[in-house]
Amino acid sequence: MAPSKKSKKSVESINSKLQLVMRSGKSALGYKTTVKALRNTKAKLVIISSNCPPLRKSEIEYYAMLAKCTVHHYAGTNSDLGTACGKFYRVSMISVTDQGDSDILSSH
Repeated sequence: MAPSKKSKKSVESINSKLQLVMRSGKSALGYKTTVKALRNTKAKLVIISSNCPPLRKSEIEYYAMLAKCTVHHYAGTNSDLGTACGKFYRVSMISVTDQGDSDILSSH
């Protein structure tokens, strides 16, 4: 029972940090813009949803490794990730280029 409570708390923590990034920082939503940010080595953190296709996930992880960028695997689905970003649509991945007032980069 305790591990699920801790994981729920960490999901809420990442959600609140993500909302702060969306308000005060710079980010790019989606696969295409994430790949562009990684190729230009502008991305500092990539967050991937849990139901992202495995081939796409491994491709992004490879690009992130080349760009020396950290990857966070989001616990929720793409619908949950879109909601956490404050959007009404599904988001498979998000790349954070500027954290703004959030401390999302230091926690990962």
